[in-house]
Amino acid sequence: MASFAFFDLDHTLLPFDTQTLFANFVQRRERWRSVYLLGFVPVALLRAVKVVPTVTAKRAFMGYLWGMKRETMQAMAREFAETEVKRWIYPELLKIIEEHRAAGRTLILNSASPDFYPHEIARVLGFDHCIATRIEAHPVLPFMPQVIGTNNKREAKISAMKRDIPVVANATAEELADSWAYSDSSADLPLLEFAGNAVLVHPSASLEAIGKERGWPVLRPERPYGGKFGDMFAAGRQVLGIYGR
Repeated sequence: MASFAFFDLDHTLLPFDTQTLFANFVQRRERWRSVYLLGFVPVALLRAVKVVPTVTAKRAFMGYLWGMKRETMQAMAREFAETEVKRWIYPELLKIIEEHRAAGRTLILNSASPDFYPHEIARVLGFDHCIATRIEAHPVLPFMPQVIGTNNKREAKISAMKRDIPVVANATAEELADSWAYSDSSADLPLLEFAGNAVLVHPSASLEAIGKERGWPVLRPERPYGGKFGDMFAAGRQVLGIYGR
């Protein structure tokens, strides 16, 4: 009988948003790219007041990659996965991944991040499949790369798995009942409810309240910062390319 282990990425396997962590990785090698993020500032402000949708903000944030050759970006993504991700992944979650692999479950990384680095992360961590927000491939990256389809978030995560992974599309109720899902965010309720067993990792207050009602266990591995503001401060430094251990 098939069964699965579904994992979110940001703040679930890693304590950070991998978009800012990858930006930090790139800018520490090409610091001049920080200038391109100036174009993201007005978009971020408009996103904060809900004038600009999340997917537009995601496209604008990727402006720091403007003009980079795709093969260069993919090489950086490989190095990022092999060094930074292995450095920052929660040891407790890494152990859980290995336990599910030993139990014979199909491992699926399902992230809203742009697809050029989650697939490398999935490869390094030994996942069987990876689902992420699909970005249009260009030989040289434009200022605001196009998103193919929808932002891989909420119900879109389930639709994408059923579209791209036949064994998930054909899974029986019994197989899903023996499956597990891990996330930190209430946006991942569809993913958590898709599996018979849900586990929360440093959940938001709203998700923790839901989890408490449903008896979902909570994991709180040690983080390299304290609380929400510590996370925001770390992300700000990553955006500027000045974050280090």
